[in-house]
Amino acid sequence: MAVAEIIVDVPTMQTNRPFEYLIPDSLSDVVVPGMRVEVPFGRGKRKIQGFVMQVKATSDFQGKLKPISRVIDLKPVLSDEMLQLSYWLADRTYSFQISCLQTMLPSVMRAKYKQYVIPLDNEDTEVQTLLDGKETLEITNQLDDATIRLINKLRQNNKIDIQYVVENQALQIKRQAVTTNLNVIQLHEAKSKLRANAKSQIKLLDFLAHHLEELPVELNVLQKEFGISRSAIKTAEKNQLLQITEVTKLRKPVGIDPEKTTKLKLTEEQRVAVSEISDAIQSETPQTFLVEGVTGSGKTEVYLQTIEKALQQDKTALMLVPEISLTPQMVNRVVGRFGNQVAVLHSGLSSGERYDEWTRIENHDVKVVVGARSAVFAPLNKIGLIIIDEEHEASYKQDDNPRYNARDVALWRAQMNHCPVVLGSATPSLESRARAEKGVYRLIRMKKRINNQNLPHVQIVDMRDAENSATKGDFSPALKEGLQTTLQRHEQAIVLLNRRGYSSFMMCRECGFVLKCPNCDVSLTYHKDLGKMKCHYCGHEEPVPRVCPNCKSKKIGFYGTGTQNIEQQLNTLFPEARVLRMDVDTTRRKGSHAKILQKFGQHQADILLGTQMIAKGLDFPDVTLVGVINADTTLSLADFRASERTFQLLTQVSGRAGRADKTGHVVIQTFNPDHYAIKDAAKQDYETFFKQEMYIRHQANYTPYYFTTLISVANKDEGQTLKQSYWLKKQLETSLSKDAILLGPSPTMISRKQNKYYYQIIVKYKHEPQLHQKLLEILNETQADAKKGFTIAIDNEPQHID
Repeated sequence: MAVAEIIVDVPTMQTNRPFEYLIPDSLSDVVVPGMRVEVPFGRGKRKIQGFVMQVKATSDFQGKLKPISRVIDLKPVLSDEMLQLSYWLADRTYSFQISCLQTMLPSVMRAKYKQYVIPLDNEDTEVQTLLDGKETLEITNQLDDATIRLINKLRQNNKIDIQYVVENQALQIKRQAVTTNLNVIQLHEAKSKLRANAKSQIKLLDFLAHHLEELPVELNVLQKEFGISRSAIKTAEKNQLLQITEVTKLRKPVGIDPEKTTKLKLTEEQRVAVSEISDAIQSETPQTFLVEGVTGSGKTEVYLQTIEKALQQDKTALMLVPEISLTPQMVNRVVGRFGNQVAVLHSGLSSGERYDEWTRIENHDVKVVVGARSAVFAPLNKIGLIIIDEEHEASYKQDDNPRYNARDVALWRAQMNHCPVVLGSATPSLESRARAEKGVYRLIRMKKRINNQNLPHVQIVDMRDAENSATKGDFSPALKEGLQTTLQRHEQAIVLLNRRGYSSFMMCRECGFVLKCPNCDVSLTYHKDLGKMKCHYCGHEEPVPRVCPNCKSKKIGFYGTGTQNIEQQLNTLFPEARVLRMDVDTTRRKGSHAKILQKFGQHQADILLGTQMIAKGLDFPDVTLVGVINADTTLSLADFRASERTFQLLTQVSGRAGRADKTGHVVIQTFNPDHYAIKDAAKQDYETFFKQEMYIRHQANYTPYYFTTLISVANKDEGQTLKQSYWLKKQLETSLSKDAILLGPSPTMISRKQNKYYYQIIVKYKHEPQLHQKLLEILNETQADAKKGFTIAIDNEPQHID
């Protein structure tokens, strides 16, 4: 009997060690790697799911192996490449392999679903026997092993296909459609027997005769696009000239309806970039290119033309963007260029839409995948090019287990597929730029905008000056004047505030009491439109108090600034202006991001106000002014990347102005006008900022000079949290050399979140050969602590350190 090595899903005690199971004779030609199976586990009748990792002829196990109970999939859901990736990912991210395997699949694959046999060859006798006169066959637990073997044999011979229909979350969309059993000659004969004034019937039969190969066609398509009435269709059905049937309609992601675009003429800088990347595609060289191009330099066209080169080589392409719902323009340009060859994957899709897109990729119906972080696991084969746009973005790092960075996964897949990776950004991360300096990456610079338009003029406004600080509200005279001029010219403006809500916090002027969240160590934020105080960490909300909960005084006030407050100020200052607000509160509904940006693009608004989500990926030719209110928000964070994040945010949002023929102007309001991150961003001077920030990182022993690992501990009891943290520190000390730097344990910046206390330990090192194994041991040893209420996480190269 053959043996399968299976990674099992045991939430209470996970392990990266596969378990061996016997493959019954009845399933000997069915079970293959990448398939999910059901197996008995432990004592009793408990059965769990597992992934088949390997099939082998014998086992070294001396005891009695249990047999596989049944197969869940009749074809592998993960390729050999994905299985190999799961080993590397579990090791790299200090996570369990089962988590990595499940992360690679759409969420609905973990939900309840049904499987159906879909015939591809209706003439085959074995297919007819299997279906027994039915259109499809549902695959259930009741099917005997002989039927399972027959299904697998027919699938391997391309006589049938297996289709998943997901229950509840992703029910397939059914549409009524028209088809016919008649051939062209019979349709023309039927047409000749009609009266000359039966125009609708004649039109319908002509359509069927000319579109036989495209049938079935949906009823609504016949009615809307070809003007054929429903009564004509019903009459033809009654006369047995056609049949009305049901078809499955693949869902189309909302907000993606682009116009067809064509190749643009390249500038010299673009031409050099396309040429170098194309050579790597053709020679199948896994070279990493860092394309450092100023905002508006035409990086997108470089992406599109290199994708085209990959398709010409009969290869596929994968393009990652930070968050598709925030950058619909980028998606529309890719879909506009390559049409139905493109699949889109991101968190904004419904589970059904995401599953349908994944199915199209898995069936090799598409050549290009555009998606956010998790799209890096798209089941593409023969990948010829991987692109990561805005490669510096922290959103490419997963916050939960497995804590992977999509950039690292992309580089691994590039090695496996022998293809180049393109990292694009106007403000590359320090790690990427440092690798380019060392020659690990190939640096391609694009210093000019495509229309030779100058970068926007940036004005830094010192809010400490008497004139500005005395101004009532949050708008300096310079920004108010700029907005007034922009409106008079009938141009558009973008206003950025890195905060949502109406005010930051509520405080009593009598006793100084600040209303805080009962679950977290943060103040509640006032949301005027909801009339509530909300916590942005745990979601807790409560009514706005009329008196101080502490001293009962009525002298309570709201302090700080939020997007709702700024929107109100804009409406007061410029009553004639049409303002659109874009933040988490206004974009909760599906497709709302795209709708807001579409309205702004169609000039249905004059000012777009928003948080960080409006800082990148937007290209509106009539935006000539960008205003930044309180540029210091990200600068004040207790994070070693704070200066880098501030520089990137300000540079990116400044680049939204003056992208076409009109001159751009940027007003940055700040209380730290002399900070190098703000001064360099104003000049869009990446080189100066890079040198300064690298010097500071070197002095502080941070990345890219040191590797960093963050271990965090959380528990509802602060004393227990601290005790566990010190135990972990002692464990780490036994495996570290004197050259390593061990910091902590110390409380995080917000020490209590969702009623748990958080402490962290930071390890900084250059070469610690024993650390990796020690961290893997900690991962396994601390599993049992979850039952005691502990949450212990190991984050390799964290993007945020509080």
